[in-house]
Amino acid sequence: AYNIHVNGVLHCRVRYSQLLGLHEQLRKEYGANVVPAFPPKKIFTLTPAEVEQRREQLEKYMQAVRQDPTLGGSETFNSFLRKAQQVRGRAVGAGALGLWRGAGCQSSFSLQETQQIPTEEVVLEVLLSNGQKVKVTILTSDQTEDVLEAVASKLDLPDDLVGYFSLFLVRQTKDGAFSFVRKLQEFELPYVSVTSLHNPEFQIILRKSYWDSAYDDDVMEHRVGLNLLYAQTVSDIEHGWILVNKEQHRQLKSLQEKVSKKEFIRLAQTLKYYGYLKFDPCVTDFPEKGCHVVVSAGNNELNFQVRLPNEQIKEGSFKVTRMRCWRVTSSVPMSNGPSGSSPGKSEVKLELAFEYLMSKDRLQWVTITSPQAIMLSICLQSMVDELMVKKSGGSIRKMFRRRVNGALRRSDSQQAVKSPPLLDSPDASWEPMAKLSSKLTSVSLRGISHSSSANDVGANDFHGNYAFEGIGDEDL
Repeated sequence: AYNIHVNGVLHCRVRYSQLLGLHEQLRKEYGANVVPAFPPKKIFTLTPAEVEQRREQLEKYMQAVRQDPTLGGSETFNSFLRKAQQVRGRAVGAGALGLWRGAGCQSSFSLQETQQIPTEEVVLEVLLSNGQKVKVTILTSDQTEDVLEAVASKLDLPDDLVGYFSLFLVRQTKDGAFSFVRKLQEFELPYVSVTSLHNPEFQIILRKSYWDSAYDDDVMEHRVGLNLLYAQTVSDIEHGWILVNKEQHRQLKSLQEKVSKKEFIRLAQTLKYYGYLKFDPCVTDFPEKGCHVVVSAGNNELNFQVRLPNEQIKEGSFKVTRMRCWRVTSSVPMSNGPSGSSPGKSEVKLELAFEYLMSKDRLQWVTITSPQAIMLSICLQSMVDELMVKKSGGSIRKMFRRRVNGALRRSDSQQAVKSPPLLDSPDASWEPMAKLSSKLTSVSLRGISHSSSANDVGANDFHGNYAFEGIGDEDL
């Protein structure tokens, strides 16, 4: 059996036969010419070298499927991941080494016992930014869009505003703030994702999911949208995400007392870091290795507040339009523990690296080492998607799934986000870059093992940036 890690997090465990079934279904629906080649069956027992070869082939297969805009966005593929997430497994039998690269002598074992999570009605609590909890009755098998629509319905949020909000998995810190783990994806079952962590610190929260504050006008047209945006703005100010001086604080307090929510938001829009997501302190190699940094994402940029070795604080921003590409690399310990092991307690090392246009004809890699590297990558991806939608004249108002005859369908405006061609690299030795259409930072398969010390580093998951703009020195 294999662990499938999605965005550095264990998502499910599957057998070779299950993946083969997925492959055959995709071939049936889309044709042999569209679906990548699948690792063939073997008549005899696999040798350790063949086991590792199969794992590598399956990993490449899954990545190729996910990165294809047709296959990766298909209901067949997403349904496979959701159904697999519903099955919990426990490895039974003699100890065996895992199936990761360079592990020496290897062997495999299968899941002897599995537990199917029954499809039943449950009550799920979803947080709002003001701490209020919205309880919705859903099915354990409901996907992210189902849960989002249930929350919107409970709040009386109009259908045409649902696309402005998303569900996020967060970890509540001791001071009451939230550390963002990831944005919940369409192939996830939110109830399973949060309950499998077995830790009350992890919760699901509803927040706006766009970056351009001009879209605030659309949200504020409706009472519920206004209330949600107001609550999020107040929360971000209280937690220090938005910088406020004494005079601005006085004005905001006065508007709060008058319950002038629109005016409150209008004033907040003029403040530094409005609409940004603030991440936990981490480490960067810019301007030199080992610098401690606080990264914030917003306004189509990553903002750095860097503490230099001499304790001096410097601040600067990296515009997404000047990032030629980026990638996330992960070092995931092999573990035979429960799939719900807390990500906060794991030893996973994640890095986000992006290639930045520092000056004309000079590109430089900048690396951020952070447990939230996946979330940073998702933020970059969504900024690029939003820029491309605006450039094509599309609207984010309809960028969500609509229910048609009982099935969820992506609206047409989402198609405004097109996959860019692979970027031509100035260095012929570079690996080809992955298409922008990939919704996952990485999809990897790892053998299940008792060992917790071995690492599997996937370093070639490049994301080409279709919003990249070449500029001259005079613009820097």
